[in-house]
Amino acid sequence: MASVFGQNFKVSVFGQSHAPGIGVVVDGLPAGFAPDMERLRAFMRRRQPGQNLLGTQRREADMFDVLSGLVDGRLCGAPLCMFIKNIDKRSSDYKGLEQTPRPGHSDYPASVKYRGYGDAAGGGHFSGRLTAPLCMAGGMMMQLLEEDGIRIGAHIQSVGEAQDTPFDPLAPQMDALSKDYLTVLDEAAGERMAQLIDNARLELDSVGGIIECAVTGLPVGLGQPMFDGIENVLSKAIFGIPAIRGIEFGSGFESTKMRGSEHNDPFVFDEQGKVVTASNRHGGVLGGLATGMPLIFRVAVKPTASIFLSQQTVNLNTGKNAELSLKGRHDPCIVPRAVPVVEAVAALAIYDLYLDYLKEKNYGAE
Repeated sequence: MASVFGQNFKVSVFGQSHAPGIGVVVDGLPAGFAPDMERLRAFMRRRQPGQNLLGTQRREADMFDVLSGLVDGRLCGAPLCMFIKNIDKRSSDYKGLEQTPRPGHSDYPASVKYRGYGDAAGGGHFSGRLTAPLCMAGGMMMQLLEEDGIRIGAHIQSVGEAQDTPFDPLAPQMDALSKDYLTVLDEAAGERMAQLIDNARLELDSVGGIIECAVTGLPVGLGQPMFDGIENVLSKAIFGIPAIRGIEFGSGFESTKMRGSEHNDPFVFDEQGKVVTASNRHGGVLGGLATGMPLIFRVAVKPTASIFLSQQTVNLNTGKNAELSLKGRHDPCIVPRAVPVVEAVAALAIYDLYLDYLKEKNYGAE
């Protein structure tokens, strides 16, 4: 069940980077909902490979087929299965990695776990290619959540040392996000990021960054205490994205530099008599529960592990140290294409929590 997520519904991701195809099965979606499939395809294009020199040159259109679960444009209650064919594969680029594992990749521990039978081509089931099915499922969840006024948006906060304008923690500027390959609030920041990524590419290296995500419209009390809080559920889902190395909520690690009197957000009544906080250093979550303020979190994305500089590794056949020079087509920076993935995976986690909230709400109304 390692590639399955969800308590109130089930999302199961299948396929490998160089298998005939990849896909997702979602069980538990509400019958009768009519998803906007063109909007979902547009969402998928945001993470599509081969868009420019700042990303991998693998050419995959990521056009998906719906194999089940949809009748006359509406969900019918059966498991929704969506499938993408892998078209532009070069498995020969990965020949020999079973013996000489790539630094920064799962090749070595996976070869031990699967006793040498695992698929190393393109990273197999560990590949970032599997984020396409996550976007298919999460993109659907985003539409479902928006029906009830819950919105999700993310941007690149930084690539290397290049910083974008952060979200306003009280009113995230989702409508101001650029529609370009680099999703930012400040176009000048995007230009600096593009230059850093291109420099890394020309130097046969890679660079990482930070993605900031906001969720608005969450009802107060959504979530559970202790192990099923918003942070818990969301973090588990987010770490299903390859290359994620960390997550923080609200002021995050910066809160360690503050005193309690500085970090605490005062409760006040707004003009409509609603309880809000005057600031949002807590990031919209207290005790694992939504406070009604925007949920703000950031994720750290490591530099792409596949680089073209020569690296040291081992030869598992000879038992000696070895040098490795990679072939293939790899993103010099994963961050731009990971932005919609973070949005999609956040939607999976939030929708699961929201279904719990609706159960509690309906129970209390009886």
